[in-house]
Amino acid sequence: MKGNLYIIAGCSGVGKGTLLKLFLEKNPEIKLSVSATTRAPREGEKDGINYFFVSRDDFKKSVDNNEFLEWAEFSGNLYGTKKSFVEKTLNKGIDLILEIEVQGAKQVKTAMPEAISIFIMPPSIEELEARLRGRHTESEEAIQKRLHEVNREIEEGKNFDYRIINDKLENALLNLQNIFNSKRKENADG
Repeated sequence: MKGNLYIIAGCSGVGKGTLLKLFLEKNPEIKLSVSATTRAPREGEKDGINYFFVSRDDFKKSVDNNEFLEWAEFSGNLYGTKKSFVEKTLNKGIDLILEIEVQGAKQVKTAMPEAISIFIMPPSIEELEARLRGRHTESEEAIQKRLHEVNREIEEGKNFDYRIINDKLENALLNLQNIFNSKRKENADG
């Protein structure tokens, strides 16, 4: 039986990373996709585990050869999801999660319409702003830029198969688990 591909996206600061970390701890049989990037590894990151670290030239060759399901440029670095990695994982019967941004999610859904898309929503714009400010990792300009994108992303979120409001982490985790459980049941039932 082939694995399911899940696309998880949401606004910056909505808590996707925290939610997925907890979810994957409870569901170790589900894998998080490993993206290719041209950025340098950060301390402690390992090639093939955190990212596939590649040169800009190699990345561009992969783009030219149509090897990515999706790719984008952020802050001068290229990021993408290799088709071959996704196909190999799914063909082994392993469910795979792509944690990507909204534009990448659209690219993947176009290439693989059977993918299950889940958009993580903030409880409110005000709460999202408080979370972004609470990180103390970005300048005021960066925060304002992210907030400007939020309304567009939330509008795009309406096109996803499922939407989860991350108001309380345990509620969001339960909702995410319920989606996976229902898809597993559908697969088992044929």
